[in-house]
Amino acid sequence: QVQLAESGGDSVQAGGSLRLTCVVSGNAANANCMGWFRQAPGMEREKVATMSTRSSMTYYADSVKDRFTITQHNAKNSLYLQMNSLKPEDSAMYYCAAQTLGGPCEIYNFGYWGQGTQVTVSS
Repeated sequence: QVQLAESGGDSVQAGGSLRLTCVVSGNAANANCMGWFRQAPGMEREKVATMSTRSSMTYYADSVKDRFTITQHNAKNSLYLQMNSLKPEDSAMYYCAAQTLGGPCEIYNFGYWGQGTQVTVSS
């Protein structure tokens, strides 16, 4: 079992920055991929950024490339998402997730999810 708890969501103006934090507990050593996802009202949940825990290889959705950065701090069992140059279309509930089953870092392989943290960007 892996437990995930997100924090850091807030309401900001366009162009602002936020840093989301995900504290990971439980059997996190088995996680092969960690990621951030988001879901806006009426939309499907989408992958924002993922990181392979073993290779540190990262992936970013085209919509957030060069603005968002995913990092992990193993000693603190934490995953972060630094979000810069925020846009109103970034508004969504952001979820941290962990994948332990192996395979590609795709949404259907992520079995553990946090409760989410709300990000609202106003124009």
